[in-house]
Amino acid sequence: MAAGERNETAAAAATAPLLALARGKERCPACRLAEINMASTSIPYRNFFYVWVVCLCASLPIQSLFPYLYFMIRDLKVAKQEEDIGFYAGFVGATYFLGRTISAVPWGMFADKYGRKPCIVISILSVIVFNTLFGLSTTYWMAIVTRGLLGLLCGILGPIKAYASEVCRKEHQALGISLVTSSRAIALVVGPAIGGFLAQPAKRFPNLFSEESIFGRFPYFLPCFVISVLAAGACVACIWLPETLHMHHDDKTIDTMEAQVSDSSLENGKVKQSGSGRMASTKSLLKNWQLMSAITLYCVFSLHDTAYLEIFSLWAVSSRKYRGLSFTSQDVGTVLAISGLGVLVYQLTIYPFLAKYAGLIKPFRSAAVLSILLLATYPFMANLYGMELKVLINIASVLKNVFAATITIACNILQNTAVAQEQRGVANGISVTLMSIFKAVAPAAAGILFSWAQKNITGLFLPGDQILFWLLNMVSVLGLSLTFSPFFSMPSAMK
Repeated sequence: MAAGERNETAAAAATAPLLALARGKERCPACRLAEINMASTSIPYRNFFYVWVVCLCASLPIQSLFPYLYFMIRDLKVAKQEEDIGFYAGFVGATYFLGRTISAVPWGMFADKYGRKPCIVISILSVIVFNTLFGLSTTYWMAIVTRGLLGLLCGILGPIKAYASEVCRKEHQALGISLVTSSRAIALVVGPAIGGFLAQPAKRFPNLFSEESIFGRFPYFLPCFVISVLAAGACVACIWLPETLHMHHDDKTIDTMEAQVSDSSLENGKVKQSGSGRMASTKSLLKNWQLMSAITLYCVFSLHDTAYLEIFSLWAVSSRKYRGLSFTSQDVGTVLAISGLGVLVYQLTIYPFLAKYAGLIKPFRSAAVLSILLLATYPFMANLYGMELKVLINIASVLKNVFAATITIACNILQNTAVAQEQRGVANGISVTLMSIFKAVAPAAAGILFSWAQKNITGLFLPGDQILFWLLNMVSVLGLSLTFSPFFSMPSAMK
């Protein structure tokens, strides 16, 4: 009888952690979501829609800025002469990415500890607050600070990818991730349109907005206000976002359970990875040359694309006497919106077939070469006028962004195929951090070079604008050279 009692006591002790875990699961929203997904094989359209809206609202402040940035810096009267506008504009564009560089890893840690939903809600709230304050900026430093705080506190880039893959069944994860990508493509269309058409409303729509109204006194507040209203709607939608991080894990329960299952795990030849094992795994990613070569390519071309966007927006609105195009913010917004629409169509219809039949590297290299040739023609477009100029600049902009999309998608696929599935979260975190550093450097460097080019239109071996685009092309040449051995290593899964 004593032996029987001891067995019952041992069984009860062994069952206690399981019961505690079961009670925890009852209170865990992520477990309830998992049960719903397990019971239903249908696509969670509502959750996917919320993900799409949230990601779109987080992307709009980035894309809406460039059509009116030149005019905003001019009106803030920080530049002593017109040629210096690009110099100051570059730092406004850079501060957002600098803030994101600093906070990318901490936000990922926050999302892993406290949940995806709090991270998403705080990020959307930061868009509402700091994007609004940016539109109300009356000094250059206010614009810098509010833009930097927006990048620092909007930590949605990494966690939203994890969330999109966790909110659904495994077979729908690809669709969830593609929604994140497509929302950014839509932002390329909607963002420039909002920024280009709604900036300076008192001048553009005098019958609707007077010079004495808030939109007249703050000419760049309306596009920011519209985006903040959309973000407020997304914040309301966050109420129905289910949490996907499991919150029921008690340390004592986990330790006990790990002790109980260690024998069976050893029998099956599978040992649970410890904290030191995860640290070793992270270090091993930095030694994974296939991954790091793909991330390096991604960073170089991210630098190029961000610098191009900054230079193109400044060059298009600058005066003809500096070999610019003398476009309005509305013209620039139209060009960028048409380009974004072209990229969206290309991503959905053409690129999947191109990648299927030609692979990743051949289209990648072809896009880089064609982009170099295309950018070499940009300075000569300053000699065109009227409809001829608008048609050619739209065609060139669409092609340039299509080439950029070809390269970016290939880099993302190369990164994810270079590591095992369980390492992709950390790998993407490393990629986002390094990419954000390059994107922080790009606008500042582009603004400085643009300002220098306008001051040196003549007197050098080439006009300043041609040297500017030539230097931009050198970044593409560097990236193209890095796609060949011995630097580049194709992931084993794709060989």
